[in-house]
Amino acid sequence: MKTIRQEVFGKATLRIVETAEGLRGIILREGTKSDPIEGEDEASLWTRLMNEAGKSHPDYFGWSGAVARFKRLFPGGFESEEFDMHERDYKDTARRMILSELPLEAALLGEADIEAALRAFRATNLLSPFEKVRLQDLFRGEQGAKFLQGAAQFTRGDRTQGLARMKQAAEPHDVGKWTTYTYLPYFWNPETEIFLKPEVSKDFATRVGHPFQTIYSAQADIAVYNSLLDLGKHAWTELADLQPRDNIDIQSFIWVVGAYKETDASELSMDGGA
Repeated sequence: MKTIRQEVFGKATLRIVETAEGLRGIILREGTKSDPIEGEDEASLWTRLMNEAGKSHPDYFGWSGAVARFKRLFPGGFESEEFDMHERDYKDTARRMILSELPLEAALLGEADIEAALRAFRATNLLSPFEKVRLQDLFRGEQGAKFLQGAAQFTRGDRTQGLARMKQAAEPHDVGKWTTYTYLPYFWNPETEIFLKPEVSKDFATRVGHPFQTIYSAQADIAVYNSLLDLGKHAWTELADLQPRDNIDIQSFIWVVGAYKETDASELSMDGGA
């Protein structure tokens, strides 16, 4: 029996061994060992191991638990007045402003209005006040147009090069963060792009047992974003009966499940009745 892959996954250790019968995976956690999981190839077996390890986390409540929690907070789903009031309306308003004042094509050509870019980032509370202040130095300096070109390139599908360009422009101004990188793509094209709020996204991934919880890194690695997209893809499937409209709804779902408290349900009910 030969170990061909072993990595730490949170507080667990995942291991794939090669036996005479084929590949087997096991999960080691706090002195215990899982039953072996068999697989035909390393990649698919590793994915199964990560999924099973996620389910053993103490905060895990699965997709059914996540959907149930969302429905407790917003019984009317994505098209309810309460959801629009608390999660959707201000994002739609920001998106209309961004599409009008900061069109993707202008950003791609390096002809975007820098002040419009600042207004775009100030239009929501998705970034912290400190991040918004630092963005002034970026956009009013020599790198502002380059950052916007990278964001547009990212949105158009060249994510690796677009991310690299944004990173190069943003890091000298201490705004090289996922919130900054994913903000404009999310509003330019929420059908394909999604906003990455690190802590709440990691918490959500932990609760549903998705590998994003350990794949996440603050570094501008496209594998991190791809994992978030995969998390969003699973959310689309689990929420099919609620008919999410785009990734604005999906990201809001992640935020609601990860950040809202159970006591918020009564407050939301009172708001809806006002």
